[in-house]
Amino acid sequence: MKIELEQVAPKEIEARSFEIITQELGDCPLEPGTEAIVKRCIHTSADFDYAKNLCFSKDVVKKAQEAIKSGASIVTDTQMAKAGINKKTLAKYGGQVHCFMSDEDVAEAARKNGSTRATASMDKAAAMGEDFIFAIGNAPTALVRLYELIKGGKINPRLIIGVPVGFVNVVASKELIMELETPYIVAKGRKGGSNIAACICNALMYTAE
Repeated sequence: MKIELEQVAPKEIEARSFEIITQELGDCPLEPGTEAIVKRCIHTSADFDYAKNLCFSKDVVKKAQEAIKSGASIVTDTQMAKAGINKKTLAKYGGQVHCFMSDEDVAEAARKNGSTRATASMDKAAAMGEDFIFAIGNAPTALVRLYELIKGGKINPRLIIGVPVGFVNVVASKELIMELETPYIVAKGRKGGSNIAACICNALMYTAE
Protein backbone atom coordinates (compact mmCIF):
# COMPACT_ATOMS: atom_id res chain seq x y z
CA MET A 1 0.00 0.00 0.00
CA LYS A 2 1.35 3.37 -1.00
CA ILE A 3 1.13 5.99 1.72
CA GLU A 4 0.81 9.57 0.53
CA LEU A 5 1.81 12.38 2.87
CA GLU A 6 0.34 15.84 2.62
CA GLN A 7 3.04 18.37 1.84
CA VAL A 8 2.75 21.22 4.34
CA ALA A 9 5.41 23.75 5.25
CA PRO A 10 6.32 23.67 8.98
CA LYS A 11 5.00 27.18 9.62
CA GLU A 12 1.69 26.25 7.98
CA ILE A 13 0.97 23.03 9.93
CA GLU A 14 -1.16 24.66 12.63
CA ALA A 15 -3.20 26.66 10.13
CA ARG A 16 -3.75 23.52 8.04
CA SER A 17 -4.82 21.63 11.15
CA PHE A 18 -7.48 24.22 11.88
CA GLU A 19 -8.66 24.04 8.26
CA ILE A 20 -9.15 20.28 8.65
CA ILE A 21 -10.97 20.77 11.97
CA THR A 22 -13.32 23.31 10.38
CA GLN A 23 -13.99 20.98 7.46
CA GLU A 24 -14.69 17.98 9.67
CA LEU A 25 -16.96 19.96 11.98
CA GLY A 26 -19.10 20.70 8.95
CA ASP A 27 -22.50 21.99 10.00
CA CYS A 28 -22.03 21.10 13.68
CA PRO A 29 -23.59 24.05 15.54
CA LEU A 30 -21.21 25.96 17.81
CA GLU A 31 -22.29 28.72 20.15
CA PRO A 32 -21.33 32.07 18.57
CA GLY A 33 -18.15 33.46 20.06
CA THR A 34 -16.92 30.09 21.33
CA GLU A 35 -15.65 28.69 18.04
CA ALA A 36 -11.98 29.46 18.65
CA ILE A 37 -12.06 27.76 22.05
CA VAL A 38 -13.81 24.65 20.79
CA LYS A 39 -11.50 24.32 17.80
CA ARG A 40 -8.36 24.77 19.92
CA CYS A 41 -9.56 22.04 22.31
CA ILE A 42 -10.07 19.74 19.33
CA HIS A 43 -6.67 20.74 17.96
CA THR A 44 -5.04 19.89 21.29
CA SER A 45 -6.78 16.54 21.74
CA ALA A 46 -7.91 15.40 18.26
CA ASP A 47 -11.23 14.74 20.00
CA PHE A 48 -14.31 16.15 18.29
CA ASP A 49 -16.47 15.42 21.33
CA TYR A 50 -15.46 18.84 22.63
CA ALA A 51 -17.75 20.37 20.03
CA LYS A 52 -20.63 18.98 22.09
CA ASN A 53 -19.42 18.66 25.67
CA LEU A 54 -18.02 22.16 26.26
CA CYS A 55 -20.51 24.28 28.19
CA PHE A 56 -20.32 28.06 28.43
CA SER A 57 -22.10 30.35 30.87
CA LYS A 58 -23.76 33.46 29.45
CA ASP A 59 -21.29 35.95 27.90
CA VAL A 60 -18.38 34.04 29.44
CA VAL A 61 -15.93 34.65 26.61
CA LYS A 62 -16.43 38.41 26.81
CA LYS A 63 -16.19 38.37 30.61
CA ALA A 64 -13.07 36.18 30.55
CA GLN A 65 -11.32 38.41 28.05
CA GLU A 66 -12.20 41.49 30.10
CA ALA A 67 -10.66 39.77 33.12
CA ILE A 68 -7.49 38.94 31.20
CA LYS A 69 -7.17 42.47 29.84
CA SER A 70 -7.62 43.91 33.34
CA GLY A 71 -4.62 41.93 34.58
CA ALA A 72 -6.26 38.92 36.23
CA SER A 73 -3.88 36.11 37.11
CA ILE A 74 -4.55 32.41 36.55
CA VAL A 75 -4.40 29.66 39.17
CA THR A 76 -4.03 26.09 37.92
CA ASP A 77 -4.04 22.74 39.69
CA THR A 78 -1.06 21.22 37.86
CA GLN A 79 2.43 22.23 36.82
CA MET A 80 1.59 20.80 33.39
CA ALA A 81 -1.22 23.29 32.88
CA LYS A 82 1.01 26.09 34.15
CA ALA A 83 3.69 25.10 31.65
CA GLY A 84 1.18 25.05 28.79
CA ILE A 85 -0.32 28.50 29.38
CA ASN A 86 1.29 31.28 27.36
CA LYS A 87 2.73 33.31 30.20
CA LYS A 88 4.32 35.89 27.90
CA THR A 89 0.97 36.83 26.42
CA LEU A 90 -0.70 36.95 29.83
CA ALA A 91 2.10 39.12 31.20
CA LYS A 92 1.37 41.75 28.55
CA TYR A 93 -1.84 42.44 30.44
CA GLY A 94 -0.22 42.24 33.88
CA GLY A 95 -1.30 38.71 34.82
CA GLN A 96 0.71 35.76 36.11
CA VAL A 97 0.19 32.00 36.26
CA HIS A 98 0.27 30.27 39.64
CA CYS A 99 0.31 26.63 40.70
CA PHE A 100 0.54 26.09 44.45
CA MET A 101 0.48 22.30 44.42
CA SER A 102 4.18 21.90 45.28
CA ASP A 103 4.28 24.63 47.93
CA GLU A 104 5.37 23.47 51.38
CA ASP A 105 2.57 25.35 53.15
CA VAL A 106 0.01 23.68 50.87
CA ALA A 107 1.45 20.23 51.58
CA GLU A 108 1.40 20.94 55.32
CA ALA A 109 -2.19 22.22 55.23
CA ALA A 110 -3.28 19.13 53.31
CA ARG A 111 -1.64 16.83 55.89
CA LYS A 112 -3.11 18.77 58.79
CA ASN A 113 -6.64 18.85 57.39
CA GLY A 114 -6.63 15.43 55.75
CA SER A 115 -7.46 16.99 52.40
CA THR A 116 -5.95 16.86 48.94
CA ARG A 117 -3.29 19.34 47.94
CA ALA A 118 -5.71 20.64 45.34
CA THR A 119 -8.17 21.57 48.09
CA ALA A 120 -5.43 23.25 50.08
CA SER A 121 -4.31 25.10 46.95
CA MET A 122 -7.74 26.62 46.53
CA ASP A 123 -7.68 27.73 50.18
CA LYS A 124 -4.31 29.40 49.61
CA ALA A 125 -5.65 31.20 46.54
CA ALA A 126 -8.70 32.38 48.49
CA ALA A 127 -6.49 33.77 51.26
CA MET A 128 -4.63 35.92 48.73
CA GLY A 129 -7.73 38.03 48.17
CA GLU A 130 -7.43 38.28 44.39
CA ASP A 131 -10.18 37.69 41.85
CA PHE A 132 -8.39 34.93 39.97
CA ILE A 133 -9.16 32.93 36.89
CA PHE A 134 -9.08 29.24 37.86
CA ALA A 135 -8.05 26.64 35.28
CA ILE A 136 -8.69 23.17 36.72
CA GLY A 137 -7.72 20.24 34.52
CA ASN A 138 -6.93 17.44 36.93
CA ALA A 139 -8.48 17.62 40.41
CA PRO A 140 -12.23 17.52 40.96
CA THR A 141 -11.55 18.25 44.64
CA ALA A 142 -10.34 21.70 43.52
CA LEU A 143 -13.71 22.36 41.88
CA VAL A 144 -15.59 21.13 44.94
CA ARG A 145 -13.56 23.42 47.19
CA LEU A 146 -14.08 26.37 44.85
CA TYR A 147 -17.83 25.71 45.03
CA GLU A 148 -17.68 25.72 48.83
CA LEU A 149 -15.57 28.87 48.98
CA ILE A 150 -17.85 30.73 46.58
CA LYS A 151 -20.96 29.66 48.46
CA GLY A 152 -19.31 30.81 51.68
CA GLY A 153 -18.52 34.22 50.22
CA LYS A 154 -14.78 33.69 50.62
CA ILE A 155 -13.79 33.99 46.98
CA ASN A 156 -15.13 35.61 43.81
CA PRO A 157 -13.41 34.15 40.72
CA ARG A 158 -13.51 36.02 37.43
CA LEU A 159 -13.78 32.67 35.64
CA ILE A 160 -13.65 28.96 36.37
CA ILE A 161 -12.39 26.62 33.67
CA GLY A 162 -13.58 23.26 34.95
CA VAL A 163 -12.16 20.46 32.84
CA PRO A 164 -10.73 17.78 35.17
CA VAL A 165 -10.35 14.36 33.59
CA GLY A 166 -11.12 11.08 35.33
CA PHE A 167 -13.75 9.06 37.11
CA VAL A 168 -14.13 9.80 40.85
CA ASN A 169 -16.42 12.82 41.41
CA VAL A 170 -15.34 14.33 38.09
CA VAL A 171 -18.82 14.63 36.58
CA ALA A 172 -20.44 15.77 39.83
CA SER A 173 -17.80 18.44 40.52
CA LYS A 174 -18.39 19.96 37.11
CA GLU A 175 -22.14 19.98 37.65
CA LEU A 176 -21.62 21.88 40.91
CA ILE A 177 -19.71 24.64 39.10
CA MET A 178 -22.50 24.98 36.55
CA GLU A 179 -24.96 25.69 39.38
CA LEU A 180 -23.07 28.87 40.28
CA GLU A 181 -23.48 32.37 38.92
CA THR A 182 -19.68 32.54 38.49
CA PRO A 183 -18.65 32.63 34.80
CA TYR A 184 -17.54 29.16 33.71
CA ILE A 185 -16.31 27.03 30.84
CA VAL A 186 -16.88 23.37 31.68
CA ALA A 187 -16.29 20.14 29.78
CA LYS A 188 -19.25 17.99 30.78
CA GLY A 189 -18.57 14.34 31.41
CA ARG A 190 -15.29 12.58 32.16
CA LYS A 191 -13.10 14.17 29.51
CA GLY A 192 -10.67 17.03 30.01
CA GLY A 193 -7.14 17.36 31.30
CA SER A 194 -4.39 19.85 32.05
CA ASN A 195 -3.70 20.30 28.34
CA ILE A 196 -7.34 21.26 27.78
CA ALA A 197 -7.30 23.71 30.69
CA ALA A 198 -4.19 25.36 29.25
CA CYS A 199 -5.45 25.53 25.69
CA ILE A 200 -8.71 27.19 26.80
CA CYS A 201 -6.67 29.86 28.59
CA ASN A 202 -4.57 30.35 25.47
CA ALA A 203 -7.59 30.52 23.17
CA LEU A 204 -9.10 33.24 25.35
CA MET A 205 -5.85 35.23 25.30
CA TYR A 206 -5.22 34.82 21.57
CA THR A 207 -8.71 35.98 20.63
CA ALA A 208 -8.52 38.87 23.10
CA GLU A 209 -5.54 40.40 21.29
